[in-house]
Formats: sequence, structure tokens, C-alpha cells
Amino acid sequence: QVKLVEAGGGLVQPGGSLTLSCAISGNIYIIHTVNWYRQSPGKQREWVAAVRNDHTTNYTDSIKGRFTISRDNAKDTVYLQMNSLKPEDTAVYYCHAEQLGPGGVVYWGKGTLVAVSS
Repeated sequence: QVKLVEAGGGLVQPGGSLTLSCAISGNIYIIHTVNWYRQSPGKQREWVAAVRNDHTTNYTDSIKGRFTISRDNAKDTVYLQMNSLKPEDTAVYYCHAEQLGPGGVVYWGKGTLVAVSS
């Protein structure tokens, strides 16, 4: 079993920065890709960024150049550094982990709220 706990959300002004963290506990060696998703009020949950075991990354177009995902294996933590935040980045941000092997097992955190407003 794997547990994901997000932290770092809060209220920030447009143009500001926040860093989210996702602490991973349990059988971490079964995890290969960790993703960040977000869900804005009234919208479907959307994928934001991914980091794999080899530290390669992918981003959705709307946050490229502003957000950076990284993985610290020594601390079993994945980060999402968010710069130049916009009001449309307001959402609950969720950490999501994919398990190695067949079966498509995934894990979700409970989310952390990011509100971008003046």
C-alpha cells in the first residue's frame, strides 16, 4: 500500500509562487510515475504534470514554462514548483501515483487547495 499526502497550498496573489509537496509513504518501490492533477470549481479534474522514476517529466501546455515538477527519491517526495500564478490556476491540486506492473493500480492523495486572487 502507498499513501500520498499533499501540502503547500494556500492563497497567493496573481504573479506569485507556491511550491506543493507530495509525501509518499508505504511501499514506495512499487511506484514508477507520479502525477499532479488539479480540479477547478465546476470543471473536470485535469492532468497537470508527471515525473517518472528516471526523472523525465511532462507538462500540460497551459503551465509549461511556469510550473516545474521534481522528485527527491531520498525524501520520497515529489514537488510542484508553481511560478507566475494566474487566477485560472485556482484549483484543488491532487497527487497521483502509478504502480509498476499490470493492473493499472493507482493511488490518490486528498488534495491541497491553491487559490490565486488579489
